[in-house]
Amino acid sequence: MSDGAVEARHAWIEPGVFEVAPGVHRIPLPLPNDGLRAVNVYAIEDGDGLVLVDSGWALDEARDQLESALGEIGYGFENIRRFLVTHVHRDHYTLAVTLRRTFGSQISLGAGEQPSLEAILDDNQEMEAERLRRWGAGDLLAKLAEAYGGKAPKSRSPYELPDEWLDGKVEVPLKTRTLLAVPTPGHTAGHVVFLDSASSLLFSGDHILPHITPSIGVEPARPELPLRDYLDSLRLMQSYPDMRLLPAHGPVGGSSHGRIAELLQHHEERLEQTAGAIRDGAGTAYEAALKLGWTRRNRALLDMDLFNQVLAVGETNAHLDVLVTRGVLTATVDEDGIREYALAT
Repeated sequence: MSDGAVEARHAWIEPGVFEVAPGVHRIPLPLPNDGLRAVNVYAIEDGDGLVLVDSGWALDEARDQLESALGEIGYGFENIRRFLVTHVHRDHYTLAVTLRRTFGSQISLGAGEQPSLEAILDDNQEMEAERLRRWGAGDLLAKLAEAYGGKAPKSRSPYELPDEWLDGKVEVPLKTRTLLAVPTPGHTAGHVVFLDSASSLLFSGDHILPHITPSIGVEPARPELPLRDYLDSLRLMQSYPDMRLLPAHGPVGGSSHGRIAELLQHHEERLEQTAGAIRDGAGTAYEAALKLGWTRRNRALLDMDLFNQVLAVGETNAHLDVLVTRGVLTATVDEDGIREYALAT
């Protein structure tokens, strides 16, 4: 990709406030030291106030940028009545918590996020360590211990319970429009998207992204088959009318159905590659991840930073377990609790 193409690809991260539909403004907020670069927060004008879809990461830089952007359209933090948060990851949830402490805005979050949020509040890091052991990634666990003094990295971002759990598919009536909250588990167990059917807008969070494939099951209380859940959620969104995509990361626009088809195809190809890693001699999720390429550049696992190595092994495990449900692979657990995979006979 040329320098010009790279620059155009990342134009969406530039600070500011951008009206993407009547009364709907996209506000990109910074994610320093994060490969995603920025997160889109959507400010919906609603009578004399605002409703925000997602909030950004609780960092001074993001807070200042959000305040400046809201000021450009004549609002302040005191005008935010409600945050509709797509999922519990820090770049979507934690600035809402910080602002609520001062301004009293209400926070709504998908009910499926409750187990992971409670684990975060309890600072329960053992679940992640146990998963890495089960995936045969003892090497990564040792590196994490060395890097973080015997413990996995601890988030410094503020977390609290929301004011409202969005339980199942529910209508969210605002003063100027009605949104439909639809559970879309996969990226996280409680991820939700918000549909504005009258305006043909889909606030897709991290469920459908225009340029990258979302990570799967990165959460403390990871479900048994997060990739299966994700693929089912993509197919669910195909049952709704095609809408304009308003993603959390990347530029606005494009067909939701078109991008869903691309994501489904990508995962079918990735499932075949993952099965190939087992055919090539891998036995655990970690061994399979070592044989696969990562990112568009097809990087080796060990060439990535430690955090992304952990994500990659989790992704590999998710694909392996779907292959087991399809009868392509079998899985057994050895005496050390490590899950091992083999081709089905």
